[in-house]
Parts: sequence; structure tokens; C-alpha cells
Amino acid sequence: MEEFTSSTLGEIPTLADVAAAAGVSTATVSRCLNTPDRVTKKTLNIVMETVDRLGYSPNYSARALAAGRTNTIGAIIPTMENAIFARGIQAFQEELQENGCTLLVASSSYRQDLEEEQIKTLTVRGADALLLIGYQRDPKIYEYLEKRKIPAVLTWASDPAEKHLSVGFNNRRAMRSLAELVLKNGHTKIGCITADTIANDRARDRVHGIRDAMEAAGLDPSDLIVQETQYSINKGDVAFRSLMSREDRPTAVMCGNDVLAVGAVRAASALNMSIPDDVSITGFDDIELASVANVPLTTVHVPHRRMGQFAAQALMSAINGKTPQSVELPTTICRRNTLGPAPKASKRNRS
Repeated sequence: MEEFTSSTLGEIPTLADVAAAAGVSTATVSRCLNTPDRVTKKTLNIVMETVDRLGYSPNYSARALAAGRTNTIGAIIPTMENAIFARGIQAFQEELQENGCTLLVASSSYRQDLEEEQIKTLTVRGADALLLIGYQRDPKIYEYLEKRKIPAVLTWASDPAEKHLSVGFNNRRAMRSLAELVLKNGHTKIGCITADTIANDRARDRVHGIRDAMEAAGLDPSDLIVQETQYSINKGDVAFRSLMSREDRPTAVMCGNDVLAVGAVRAASALNMSIPDDVSITGFDDIELASVANVPLTTVHVPHRRMGQFAAQALMSAINGKTPQSVELPTTICRRNTLGPAPKASKRNRS
């Protein structure tokens, strides 16, 4: 048998090169790669050894063209700078891998224009389906995807009034439940550190959830002190200091996520404020950071892994011609050490 090497075959060996080197037909090589149970063990061993020796890789572009799909799924998340989306995307990828699909991830930096560009780029590059975060985007983008028959699942949010396929949770209801617990602890002066509520529907719904609880408790929801900033520990620190500099400073600060809340905890410590004796602080998401913070956070637990897994299953179902249903997942409250009774006025005046 003629000896073939990568140098004699050139940079990229072909299926025909493998067949010639192994002394079999190209059809046999194809069967070894795609349906190995249809060839003898001896032939399979010869062909696979040749594949390894030559460094042959199947031409997935040609295969995708023939099949009409690439088995590539795109996911566009707002940020990779912290762990907000890590668990969910990890579970999403694991489920896709089980179904023979590859994940491509892009970050939009919370910019709608960049997300639109990334959606179009992933679509042009052959993504079979997309995972997107939240509902808020130009309706023309949804039309763009529908026209090209690209399924999309919306995650980290759930709204039964929306027609789009989603696998997520109700941000408004989840934050309202946490706010009700804050109010039960006697807090009537509440501050909120949040992301931009105009461009971020999840952030906006969480603020609405706090106001819903205040209104139900007989408080004026317009009294909620809202501090908008970007998602980072440092930004949470700065925003908390701004709230505490107010003459009518809040006794409880509810943060739009755990990253902001950890920043608030850090600032409280620097200001020699005791948590929760002087001020209560809450988060949202229950990422790992929440439980290992200097003072473990009271927060909303989001079922990130189940959400990622179910989102992948929904997209695989859609790709295979079925009609998946939206799924709303429940959230729970994790009561830890940063929430306590509202401090008495005399004690607050001394701090």
C-alpha cells in the first residue's frame, strides 16, 4: 500500500486521499465516518487510523449545504464581564452538544444596535437558531428572523402577553415577592440600584415589581428611590454611596442583580455601616458570588441551568419542524444575612 503523509497530500487531505491511503473506496470511508456499524471492525480500524494519520476532517460546509442546516446555534448575551449568564449558557451548550450542535456566543454590551448586527451576522454565517436575552428589540428584527425561518428563543424573561417563544421567568413577579419580604421587615424607605430601565426590559420589570409591592402595602410607589447605573461591582459601590449621601436615605437597598448588590455591600463596609443592622441589601439572580460575599446576600434564585437546558430543547424542537411551547420557570427567595428589620429612627440618626 502506498504511504501517504500530510506532506505528500498537501495542507488539507480530502476524503479521496483517505480512501487511497487506506486502500478502500470513498463510499467505505464515508460509511466508517457516518455509519461505522455498517463496516467490518478490520476495515473500520484501517480507515480511522488513516484518518488520524492524515489529519483528515470532514467537510462540514459541504455536509451542511446538502442537509440544509449547519448544526450551529448562536447565543447573544448582553455581557461576558460577570457571571450573570454563565450557568444558563453552560447548560444550554451542554444540551446542544448532546444533540450534535455547536454553540457560537456573542456579547452585545447591552447595546441594541450591536445586538442587531450580531443577529444578522450569525444568520448570514448559517446559524440554525438563536438564543436571545429578553424581549426588547426592534420588531423589524423579529420580522427578519421569521422571514428567514430562523427560530429564536427568548430567555431570562417570561411574559404571557408576548407571542414570541420564551423560556424564562417573570422578572416583575419575582422582584415583587422579594420586595414584599423587605416590606414585611418594616422597611418603608426603599432604594433601588438598577441598570438602565429604558433599554433593558428585565431591569424595568424588576423596578416595577418593587413598586407593585409598595403600592399593595399602601405606600406611594413613586417614593422608590431609583439609582440607575451599569452592571459592575464598582458601579454598585458608587451607586450605594450616592443613596447613602441623601438626607432621606433608604433603610433597604434592592439591587437589580447580585453584582450590584456585592458592590453595595462593599461600600457599606467602607462606610462602617453594619449589615443588616444599619441597612439591608438584596440582590437578584443567586449567582455563586451571592453566597460567598463578605455578607451572604438575600436574593432571588433564578433556575439558570434549567432555563438553559429547556431553551436548548425548545430550539432543537423548532429546528426539527415541531412547535415548542413557551416555558415559565419559578423563582424562589434565598434568605441570607443581608436582610433584617428596619433600623429605628433614633439609631439611624446616630449612624
